[in-house]
Parts: sequence; C-alpha cells; structure tokens
Amino acid sequence: MEKLIYLDNAATTKTAPEVVEAMLPYFTEKFGNPSSVYSFAAGNKEVISGQRDIIAGVLGAKSNEIYFTAGGSEADNWALKAAAEAYGDKGNHIITTKIEHHAILHTAEYLEKRGFEVTYLDVDEDGKVKLDDLKKAIRPTTILISVMFANNEIGTIQPIREIGEIAHEKGILFHTDAVQAFGQVPIHVDEYHIDMLSASGHKLNGPKGIGFLYIRKGVKIRSFVHGGAQERKRRAGTENVPGIVGLGAAVKRAAATMAERAEKESKLRDYLIERVMEEIPYCRLNGHRTDRLPNNGNFSFQFVEGESLLIMLDGKGICASSGSACTSGSLDPSHVLLAIGLPHEIAHGSLRLTLSEETTKEDMDYVVDSLKEIVGKLRNMSPLYEDFMKKEQK
Repeated sequence: MEKLIYLDNAATTKTAPEVVEAMLPYFTEKFGNPSSVYSFAAGNKEVISGQRDIIAGVLGAKSNEIYFTAGGSEADNWALKAAAEAYGDKGNHIITTKIEHHAILHTAEYLEKRGFEVTYLDVDEDGKVKLDDLKKAIRPTTILISVMFANNEIGTIQPIREIGEIAHEKGILFHTDAVQAFGQVPIHVDEYHIDMLSASGHKLNGPKGIGFLYIRKGVKIRSFVHGGAQERKRRAGTENVPGIVGLGAAVKRAAATMAERAEKESKLRDYLIERVMEEIPYCRLNGHRTDRLPNNGNFSFQFVEGESLLIMLDGKGICASSGSACTSGSLDPSHVLLAIGLPHEIAHGSLRLTLSEETTKEDMDYVVDSLKEIVGKLRNMSPLYEDFMKKEQK
C-alpha cells in the first residue's frame, strides 16, 4: 500500500523507537528472573522498582501503590472482582455507567451472577455522567463506584474530580478506567480522589501485554493471581521485565511530551471536526465538543453503513474504526452510541478517527476529502437516502 494514514490510535499506538530500544537488552542480555537471588537476575528487581517510581511520579502516587498487570482489561477485572470480594461484608452494590469498556461491563455482569447488584448510570447526549443521578444511585450498601476517565469511543472526559469527591464523602471506593486518558491528559490521584486506576502500555506508544493497576494504600484488595510472591503477593507470575521497562519508558516519554502533543492534536482534531461538520451534510459529532480527548473525533453519517465506510477508507490507505477494537467483529451498533441516544440506523454509520503526534494537517485534508467522496458514493447507493432527498425537495 503506497499511502498509509493511521487514525486508530485509540485501538493501539505505534511503539516508540526509544521504548523499543530500552526494552531490547532485557530480552537477550539482562534476561534473568527478578525473583532469583544471584546478582545477575536480582538487578532486574531494582529495574522494576525504577519503573514503578516513574509511573507513581506521574500520578502523584507512591511506588508501592503501582501493580503491574498484562494490560487494562486485567486491571479492570482485578479492581472490580477483588474489591467486591474484599468489601462484600460491607455491601453488595456497585455503580458504573452504560458507556464503560466491556472489560468493566462484562465484569459487572459476572459479579451480578454472584449476588452483587449493579447500577448502570445513564449519560447525557454528550456522554457525560449526571452527578445528581450518581448521588441518587448511592445506597447504604454501595461499596464501589467505577467510572471511566475518558470514553474510548467518543472521547468524552468525565467529571472525575467531582465523582471522586462524592465517593469519598460517602466512604465508597472509587475506581476509574483511565486506559484512554493516561498519558493524554494530566491525572493526579489525590486531587481526583481516585482509589484505583487502570492503564495500559500500548495506548501511549508502549508495548502490548503490559499495564498497571494503581491501588491506594489502605484499600483492601485481594490477590488476583495466586502462585507466587510477585507484586507484593497480589499478582503471582514471573514479571514481564521487557514489558515493564517499555511501559516505564513510554510513561516517561508521554509525561514529557504531553502538553505539546495535546496542543497539536487538539488543534488538528478541531480542524478535522470543523471541516467534516461544515462540508458533509447530515453528519453528527459524537461526544462533548470541548471536554474530550485531544486526539478523538467521532462522527455519525446518516444513510451510511459503517462497515462499508471503513472498507472504502481502507482502500484509500486510511486506518479508522467504528468504535472499540474489542467489539470490531460485532454486528450490533455501539453500546456507547445507543447510550447517548442515537437510533440504531445512525449508530451503525459511525466513524472514530483518533490522531497521533505524527498526524499532519495534510493528512486531515486527505481524510476529509476522501470522506466526502466515499460518503457521497455510499449515499447514492442508498434507497433510504434517495427517499429522504425526494421528501426534502417537495
């Protein structure tokens, strides 16, 4: 393929060259098991501690509050399942939202089958949680609130500080899935009253298969994987040293470049949004116009089927998605778009474009010009569009 414009960075990002370089020695030269006592291997334990320090420093946390996982989905599972188990004697009620990633929603369903009660909060048309609804949902038996920091599909950033304050006032644990937000926007766990936070390396130019769960000191969380003393006896298994080193390098890089990246990406995002909304009729922007991730644009095009749109974009060298990569094989419309009130036929015509620091204005122009052409072709083949236009012309 001669041309490639990658605009699916919410699904995964390219591993940065300096991250790969940092990891390489730990595959071939410094390959020892950190649990071994001899110095050749034991040095890797110090290396792991150093990566904890980097991540904790970015979050305003303590190093011993960072636990490495295989990614964001595992961290989400751990937060919900282990908290439910540890605090089950206090209550059996959990609050989350209808627009969470399936790592949260499916875990919540799993807990419901085991006797826990879960409230799934509605969101407004921009995808934001209504704080009054959250307050009304709290019960004496509520033990955990889990609300994602920013939505992976529509990019809307939640009022996390206010949600954390409400949770802490009531003595309820607060977890946030920050997989899309960590490394994109500043997060300080004390300022936001966060007790647990999930993140993943491959969303911020780090490697796949590595992430972490922040667990505030004093939170009762049971072990998630049994069989060894790793991760302070809470997650057994030989540590993924190359992945941990790569995650640390990616977090350090993301923190150093965050302000500059956010400024550049948000300008290009706004340019993309303005061109699409002005030049393609019967189009809707999904998500909050300003309280959204710097790199996220999500649109719905009436009279267009999302899968056909993606295939034709791919033919022009443009990589995009219609929603979460974890549900890309599903024929059902996005649960997020349905939750913000879109009808099925419009939700099916959605497109998510997520930028990176390498995206250019020329890329945006090429994408919008291609979109105009493709949407026009697809609508010209649509009987629904033809009927609609006939009615409009009467």
